[in-house]
Amino acid sequence: MKGHLVIMDQLAGRGAAARLVDGRLIDLIFDPSDGTLSPGAIYRAKATRAMKGQGGLVVDLGQGGRGYLRGAKGIKEGATLLVQVGTYAEQGKAAPVMTKLVFKGRNAIITPDNPGINVARSIRDANVADGLREIAHEVIGQAAHSFGVILRSAAATNPKEQIIEELTNLAALAETVTSDLSGPPELLLDAPLAADVVWCEWGDPVPDEVIEETGSFDHLGILDQIDAAQGPKVMLAGGGSMMIEPTTALIAVDVNTGPDMSLAAGLKANIAAAKDLPRILRIKGLGGQIVIDFAPVPKKDRRVIEQALRAALKACPVDTALVGWTPLGHFELQRKRERQPLNEVLE
Repeated sequence: MKGHLVIMDQLAGRGAAARLVDGRLIDLIFDPSDGTLSPGAIYRAKATRAMKGQGGLVVDLGQGGRGYLRGAKGIKEGATLLVQVGTYAEQGKAAPVMTKLVFKGRNAIITPDNPGINVARSIRDANVADGLREIAHEVIGQAAHSFGVILRSAAATNPKEQIIEELTNLAALAETVTSDLSGPPELLLDAPLAADVVWCEWGDPVPDEVIEETGSFDHLGILDQIDAAQGPKVMLAGGGSMMIEPTTALIAVDVNTGPDMSLAAGLKANIAAAKDLPRILRIKGLGGQIVIDFAPVPKKDRRVIEQALRAALKACPVDTALVGWTPLGHFELQRKRERQPLNEVLE
């Protein structure tokens, strides 16, 4: 299978989407599971308990759901507020939530609490950027509330009519949700489905083909790649490997050189691991604190490894912060938990 393909199918009773480049699985997403507090969902919440000394607040999301809001200064217990789930919760903890809501589309993002019209930095043509600002002002300026707008990179090449329609629908949705403050805690807007994410996030670069067919995961060999991703061992180009093992506190990654015993083996394995790690973390749905035990190399080679990792993460849609090297020679990352772990999805 040559080219860039997006495949829509069902897996484990849920809608799923896979992204392939030349037959290799590079991304995998699922519909949110029932009863899970999933990133993107918006709730009418009730402030229940201040976490003294932490500057945070526990909020009731209804149906037994709990959220944790950082920086909750000025919000009194018992207050009603709108919150959006930011990431999946760690086991046994409240889901991280935020009061700054965002409504995402393919061409634009509506930001109710952040007025102003902004254009993606990737749109460098001043004439195109000015034209997009005019479109946004035309649509949003007529809204009852002056919402903020971010014009995304896709807007530079999509038809004006499509952008206007999307902005109009997003503004109407934001207006409906943000005005619904009366009542008990409850879900107001579901987290996006896999099909929504494909539409909003997987359009750049434009796929060569989008296949929506039941059973396509099987006959295109995607199930085999998913099965392989469930195990801890990942084979690397050049014969090395890495073991990726989630623990309660962190994700441990151990890079091995394999049968190659040459002086350059460690550096080659580490670069291969750095290049492939973002892909495999996406497929596995892993986030949080990640500690990488790279194969032993001289300290002078660390910069090359870090550069390879930075370059690989540039193309990754999941927010990841490079923390750096530890005194023991490990490398630490902090990655947003915006996906449910693959093993949980397939249980």
